[in-house]
Amino acid sequence: MTKKRKHQEDFQKVKLKVGKKKPKLENATDTTFKTKAIQIPEQLKEDGVLPTQNRKLNIKDLLSQMHHYSPGVKHNALLGLKDLLSHYPFVIDAHLSSIISEVAAVFTDKDSGVRGAAVHLLQFLASKIRAEQIAPFFPLVSAHLSSAMTHISEGIQEDSLKVLDVLLEAYPALLTDRSIVLLKNFVELISHQQLSKRLKSREKLTWMLSVNPNRRVTSQQWRLNVLIRLKKFLQAVVDGSSEIEDEGLQEQKDSPRSVRNPICVSWKLHANNQQHIQLFENGGLRPKINSSFRLRSLASVMDSAGKGLSSAENLKGFIVIIIPLLIECWIEASPAQSAPILGNVLESESQQLMQQVLSIIHLLWKLTKRHDETYKMELWLRKSYLVDFKHHFMRHFPYSLQETAKHKRRDACKGNKYCMTSSNSVDHLLMNLTLCDIMVSLASPSTLQMDSDWLDMIRKFVTEALQDGSKLNSKQVNRLLGVTWRLMQIQQNKVATEPLIKAVYTLYQQRNLLFPVRTLLLKFFSRVYQKEDLRTQRIRSRSKVLSRWLAGLPQQLALLGLRNPELSNQLIDIIHSAASRSNKELLQSLQATAARIYDPLEGTLVLLPAEAQRRLVQLVYFLPCLPASLLACLSRCCIMGRMSSELAATLIGILHMRSSFAGWKCQVQDNSVNDVDYFSFLFSTLIGFSREELTSLQGIRGKPHISQTQLSPVRLYLTDLDQFLHHWAVTEMVCHSLSTIPSQSQCFDILQTGICKYLVGLVVIPDSTAGSVLCAINKLLDQACILSETLHKFLASCCYSLLYFLLTLDKEDAEHVQKRDMLWGSCISALALLPRLLRLMLQSLQVSRICREELPVVAQLLRLLMQHGQLRSHMITNEFLVQQIIKDIMTLKSGEVQEQWLTDLHYCFNIYLASHPQGPGPINTVY
Repeated sequence: MTKKRKHQEDFQKVKLKVGKKKPKLENATDTTFKTKAIQIPEQLKEDGVLPTQNRKLNIKDLLSQMHHYSPGVKHNALLGLKDLLSHYPFVIDAHLSSIISEVAAVFTDKDSGVRGAAVHLLQFLASKIRAEQIAPFFPLVSAHLSSAMTHISEGIQEDSLKVLDVLLEAYPALLTDRSIVLLKNFVELISHQQLSKRLKSREKLTWMLSVNPNRRVTSQQWRLNVLIRLKKFLQAVVDGSSEIEDEGLQEQKDSPRSVRNPICVSWKLHANNQQHIQLFENGGLRPKINSSFRLRSLASVMDSAGKGLSSAENLKGFIVIIIPLLIECWIEASPAQSAPILGNVLESESQQLMQQVLSIIHLLWKLTKRHDETYKMELWLRKSYLVDFKHHFMRHFPYSLQETAKHKRRDACKGNKYCMTSSNSVDHLLMNLTLCDIMVSLASPSTLQMDSDWLDMIRKFVTEALQDGSKLNSKQVNRLLGVTWRLMQIQQNKVATEPLIKAVYTLYQQRNLLFPVRTLLLKFFSRVYQKEDLRTQRIRSRSKVLSRWLAGLPQQLALLGLRNPELSNQLIDIIHSAASRSNKELLQSLQATAARIYDPLEGTLVLLPAEAQRRLVQLVYFLPCLPASLLACLSRCCIMGRMSSELAATLIGILHMRSSFAGWKCQVQDNSVNDVDYFSFLFSTLIGFSREELTSLQGIRGKPHISQTQLSPVRLYLTDLDQFLHHWAVTEMVCHSLSTIPSQSQCFDILQTGICKYLVGLVVIPDSTAGSVLCAINKLLDQACILSETLHKFLASCCYSLLYFLLTLDKEDAEHVQKRDMLWGSCISALALLPRLLRLMLQSLQVSRICREELPVVAQLLRLLMQHGQLRSHMITNEFLVQQIIKDIMTLKSGEVQEQWLTDLHYCFNIYLASHPQGPGPINTVY
C-alpha cells in the first residue's frame, strides 16, 4: 500500500478546470525574440528604379540569363534586351560595358538561334552607340569576332560574316585598326596552308583553296560571301587613308579636308598696311616639301603588326598570299579554256565572284600608291603578276553576262536561307573597266612596245564604251575616265590621244546626262587642258577636239542659267582658267556670248549666287573687246540691285583698269574700251535709272512716293532704302573712277553735258539720282570748271527739293531717316563750293507763292544755313536776300500772334548776319 501511494504522488494528474489557462511547465523553452531592420539605402534605391521589360526582368536579370545553359533562355534574354533597350535607351550608357561583353560572348554560341538574335541586337545597338563610346570596348568585340571567324563550326563562321557586316557599316575605322588579324582570318576562311615537305626546308608557306563538303552552300558561294566582305573591309581601309591619290577622277565627297576657304582681300586695306595677307603654298591644303629628307611619322615607331597595311612590308606579305588565291578563284569561275573567245558569256554567280576578285586587286593596287617608293612597288607588281594576269584575265577579255536561266538560280536560292550571295545585278561594264584599270597600272611609257598587244585591246574597248555611253552612271564613267587618262599618259603622242579625247567628247555631247557624270567629264577635260597647256608652251600642237570643247563652254553657261548652279560654278572655273591663259578659241566664244551672260534681266550673272557672280565679274577683265552694248548691259547690272554694291564696285574698277585712263605704263590692248563708251557707262551708272524708267516716273503724283514743294520745279521720287543705299555705294565708286581721270575739266564738261541733256527738264527725279549728281559735282569741281546757267538752276532746284524733303521728314519714318546724313552732306558741300548755287536757291524762295504751312520749313532752312559754319561767309554775302525773305515772311504773318519759329529766325539773323561776325565761327549745326 505504501509503494503504490508514493507512486501516485510522484505522477499525480493535474485536473484542469474549464475557463482556466493551462499552467506553464517548469521545463518549457522561451521562444520569444526581438528583431531590428538592417537598412541598405543605395541597394534598395537601385532595385527600385531599374526599368523592366514585359516579363518584369531588369537589365541585370537579363544579363545574368546570358550565362544559362539553355539556348532558349539565352535567346529570350537577347530578345528581352532588345525590347528593354528600345524602350529605355538610357540604360545603354549605364551598362554599356556589360552589354557589349555579354553580346560579343555569344558570337560563338553553338545555337544558331542565339547567334541570330545576337546579330539583330548588335545591329540595334550600332544605331544607338557612337564610335567614341564603343572604342574602349572594341578590342573585346574584335577578339570575339576573330574567334568566330576562325571557329571550327561552319555555322559560326557563316554568322561571323553577318557580325562583320554590322561592324563594317557602323564602325569601319575601329575595325580597320586590327587589319592584320582580320586579313589573316579572311584568308583562313577560304584556304588552308599547304602541308608538304617544303616546311622542312624552311621555305615560305603556301596557301591553297579549301573545300568543305559539310557546308550548306557550295564552295564557290562561300568564297563569294567571304570575298564580298573582304572587299568591303579593304574599301574601309582605303577610305580611311587620306594619303591615297587615285589617278581616276574621284567624285567630290563631303569631307572637311576638301573644303577650301578663300581669303577675302581688300587691296585698299592691304595698301594702307591695315590687312596682312598670309600666303600658303598649294593653297594651304597640303604643303609641298621640296626636300630629299622626310620626317619619320609617329606610326613608324610601332611594329609592323601595329601599323597594319600602312606598312609596305605587311602589304607585300598580304598581296603574296591573297593574289594566288584570287587567281585560283578566277580560274574556277572563268569560262572553260575550250569555250570560244567570242562572246565570253558568264553565269551571274561566276561573274559576281570574278568581279569581287578584280575589285579586291584594284583596292590593293590603290593601297600600294600611298607608300614612298611607289615606283619600286609598281615594278615589283609588274614583275610578279603581269604574266599571270595576261594569261588568265586578258585571255577572254571583254566579259559579258549571261541573261538566261536566271529564274532557276533565284528559285534555288529562295528555299535556302544560307544562300548569302549578293542579290544586286552585276555590272559587267564596271568589271571590265576594273580589269582595265588593273592592267594599265602595270604599264608605263618605257614598256609600251612589250605591252602593245593587250593595250590595244583595252584602248579599243574604252573607245567603244565611251561612244556608246549615253546610259552610263557616275561610277562607270569615273572608272572609264581613269583608264582613259592612264592610257593617255602611257602613250602621249597626238595620234594615240586624239581618238580617246574625241570619244570622251562624244559622250560629253550627249543630252540629259546626270549631274555627277557631267561633272566628271568637265574635270577630265579641264585636267587634259591644263596638262596640254603645260606641254604646249614649247610645242604648240593643241587638240582640235579640246579646242572645240573649250569654245562651247560659254554657250553652255549661258544656256544653263539657274537650272544647276553647281554645274555653272564648274563651268565658270574652267572658263576662268582658260581665259587667264589667253586661250584664243575660248575668248572668241566668250566675246560672242557675253551679251547673253551679262544680260541684266535673264543673264547668267544676275541669276547665280554671289560667289558665282564674283567669278563672272572677274571674267570681264579677259574679254577682248567691250562694246557699247555690253557696257550698257553691265551698267544695268550694277544699278538694278541684283548683285551686291561691293561686286558692282569691283566691276566698275575692272572696267576702269581696261580703259585708257588706268595709267598703264605699257601699251594696253587697242580698242578694248572706247573712251566715249566708258564715259557713257559711268554716267548711266551714276544716274541709276534708265531713260525709260525716268520717263515712266514723270506720271507719278502725290504721296507717299513723291515729295514736292511749290518753290522748286523738281519733285523727288522717294526710292526704297535698299535701292538708295545700293545706288549710293555705286555712286561713290563712280565718283572715284571719275576723279582719277587726268583731265578733270574735260571730265566735268562731259558730266555737265550729260546732266543737261538727260536730266534738266524732268519734273520727277529720284532722290538717289539727285544726291548722286550733287556728289559727283562736289568730287569733280575745281577752279578750272565752269558751270552753265542751266546747270546752276537745276542744281539749285535739286538742293532745295532735297533740303525740303529732309526737313519735312517724319522722325518715325525709319526707312527714309537713314538717308539724312548722305543727302544733307551732298547739299551742304555743293552750296559751300558754289556760291552762285546758294544765291540761286535763295532767290527761288519767293514765299509769296507758297502756302502758310510751308513757311516754318523755309524759316527752319534759313536758320540752319545761317548756323552752318561752311556757309557763314556766303550767307553774309547774301544778307540782303535773306533779310528780304524774312520781311516777306513777316508780311504774310502780320496781324497774327508771333510763333516760336519766327522768333528763332529773327534771333539767328540778328546773331549771325546783322552784326557781320568775322570768320566762319564755331557753330557747325546739323539740323
